[in-house]
Amino acid sequence: MFTLQIANDQKYPELNQEIAATIKLVKPNASPCLRGGSSAIRIEARWKHWPCVFPQHGVGRKHLRKIELHPWQREIVAKYPEQLLRGLFHSDGCRVVNWASKTTADGGSKRYHYLRYQFSNESEDIRNILTDALDLLGIPWRQPRRNAIAVSRREAVAALDTFVGPKR
Repeated sequence: MFTLQIANDQKYPELNQEIAATIKLVKPNASPCLRGGSSAIRIEARWKHWPCVFPQHGVGRKHLRKIELHPWQREIVAKYPEQLLRGLFHSDGCRVVNWASKTTADGGSKRYHYLRYQFSNESEDIRNILTDALDLLGIPWRQPRRNAIAVSRREAVAALDTFVGPKR
């Protein structure tokens, strides 16, 4: 028997309930257990077939082993890229107000603020899964650091806001 454990901050009760409901969609007779801690909730469900659903699971750190989607998983992602992106950004990403400075015509500096999605993960494979899904939807992205992906263009952020949005 295997236990799926998803840890999330307890300040996101809607998201925690959505995670539990999603587990029930995958395994209808599951009774996901929400276990509280000091600041985090663990949503858990036991099932002998979790390794079939998540064949990428394995021993060792994710960024030191191959993580790739199986053909049946790629078919699901092709049909539901928004859900994958929402899960990835909510797990290893954030939606923040970023800022930048621009030199003005008079030689001064002006700071402006804008919304941005940021995703960080040490696994190049996982970053590639994210960027492939962004490409599938035509959402432009860039890689500001070796382990990060950013979505900053106004229209791209607006597109992500339709299905990712801030955590609740």
